[in-house]
Amino acid sequence: MATYESLIKIKGGVGDLVFYSLNGKNVVRKKSGFNKTAFKKSPAYEKVRQNSSEFGHCSKAGKTIRSCIESYIKECDEPLLYQRFAKLMTAIKDLDKVSEKGKRTVQNGLLTERGLALLKEFKFGNKKNFGSEFFVFEEKEGMVLNVADQLSADEIVMITIQPDLEIYSAEYFEDKLLIHQEKEIHFKKHFQDHKLLLYFLVLRQKEEITYMGFV
Repeated sequence: MATYESLIKIKGGVGDLVFYSLNGKNVVRKKSGFNKTAFKKSPAYEKVRQNSSEFGHCSKAGKTIRSCIESYIKECDEPLLYQRFAKLMTAIKDLDKVSEKGKRTVQNGLLTERGLALLKEFKFGNKKNFGSEFFVFEEKEGMVLNVADQLSADEIVMITIQPDLEIYSAEYFEDKLLIHQEKEIHFKKHFQDHKLLLYFLVLRQKEEITYMGFV
């Protein structure tokens, strides 16, 4: 981009140059060589199209999941958390071995053992996440959260999320769990038929979040 001085003000394209006004100055630049038609159809751009499609999918999938826990994420006070979460979605998407490249999904990645492990390992800001001693399992009467012996909290919140990352929507329920000394804490089963459920746990001590993450 360059500025120019002329008695005649030019706006528009002349050859491979484009003239326009920017912040009160006359500016000239070369036309972009980018061709939308070629990008959509040319075999030379096939890999770029695949990466672009999967990047957009991961961004939307991450936003869908985050929207269910947004009020808690805000308490992390970490400006780059959203970017890190998008990077996590990309890593999980890469675990989809059933779809062709360009069509791999976060949902299929989360259906793998490693995909869920990556989600559980993700650290939200400076909040501690949960080890392997925290996990959820199903009983006939409902759901059970298994907690570590060292559990200390004034408030326990469990968010059950049923995401559909093909249409970028999610249903979720938030439960405040009763605090007691037992290692197993029972809570309601909210979804009967499901392919994928995510469980997000929050512990508060003296009104401050001490632990937060997927279990």
